[in-house]
Amino acid sequence: MATTHVKRAFKYRFYPTGEQAAELSRTFGCVRKVYNMALAARTEAWTRQERVNYNQTSAMLTAWKKTEELAFLNEVSSVPLQQCLRHLQVAFTHFFGKRAKYPRFKSKKKSRKSAEYTTSGFRFRDGELTLAKMREPLDIVWSRPLPEGAKPSTVTVSQDAAGRWYVSMLCDDPTVKPLPASNAAVGVDVGLDHLLTLSTGEKVANPRHERKDRSRLALAQRRLAKKAKGSANRVKARRKVAKIHARIADRRRDGLHKLTTRLVRENQTIVIEDLTVRNMVKNRTLARAISDAAWSEFRSVLEYKAAWYGREVIAVDRFFPSSKLCSTCGTLQQKMPLHVRTWTCDCGTTHDRDVNAAKNMLAAGRAVSACGAGVRPQRSTPGGQSAMNQEVSRREP
Repeated sequence: MATTHVKRAFKYRFYPTGEQAAELSRTFGCVRKVYNMALAARTEAWTRQERVNYNQTSAMLTAWKKTEELAFLNEVSSVPLQQCLRHLQVAFTHFFGKRAKYPRFKSKKKSRKSAEYTTSGFRFRDGELTLAKMREPLDIVWSRPLPEGAKPSTVTVSQDAAGRWYVSMLCDDPTVKPLPASNAAVGVDVGLDHLLTLSTGEKVANPRHERKDRSRLALAQRRLAKKAKGSANRVKARRKVAKIHARIADRRRDGLHKLTTRLVRENQTIVIEDLTVRNMVKNRTLARAISDAAWSEFRSVLEYKAAWYGREVIAVDRFFPSSKLCSTCGTLQQKMPLHVRTWTCDCGTTHDRDVNAAKNMLAAGRAVSACGAGVRPQRSTPGGQSAMNQEVSRREP
């Protein structure tokens, strides 16, 4: 398998000086201002059935800087401002390609605070990173080393809702190479009682990170609700709520990374179910538990790691009856309510519901692979049958 160097982002926490924090805060505000103005200009042109591209918005930015009202845009580096226009162009490209909704305006309170610098906007020497318009390098906590000889192509500085500062450096990582091929394959069934059930019979416990901090979160949110809007105490209370959310998200992300890395290292082929989580969270009874399980994030992380290391991820059609099908004799049960966790087939085999589903998905995944389908088999055949259904149809007399 031919390999190319993987572009990989290395994210570190840093502690800015007061001067650096003020400069970055101004930059975040200017990036948001330019993005919103460019979006407004493109939206107005859209109503006139005209299209405005990146070059035109870049010319607009030059004109805006010359006005007295927007002269403050000259106080920050021009690189993040140009980058936000490129990001807006990408957003419109996805919109016109029907891959995303119409771009939205950035909110001062809700939108992510970030600024992206290209090579002309920073200096990286001897392990020290200095951004444009700054005299001192950033005080970065190097929690892990960059690849030897790595040179960042872009640097993204951000501040989360909990007030923590991060810098993300995009580099070529030559250490990411395909793992030795193996014959190991596993079916994975996601759930709530157990986060994952493997076709080998192993069950991975659901850590339920949100439930563990639910009482602390509820208390912090009640205190926030009692603070007067616009007051300093409300800002402090909001920051406490954000810190609890950040703690939950960090733990969840760490667990998913460890789990997906293990699956990719141990298996050549991993079969999962193509769930539509955005529809499943509409169930008001299970929405919180499903969101806490982070099935979508699990899948996305698993897919990009599999691509890195030369593994294959197969997603089986979500309508495939993995729970109702006997993995031993292939008999399909008429009904299988959710409360039924174990059941006995007419052939005499007693099944654990989740283990049986994982075994069936592994078999279905192998059928999908035989058809030559990709990661999303049901999307590979628009207007027709999924790859699994095609394989089943071939077997029928």
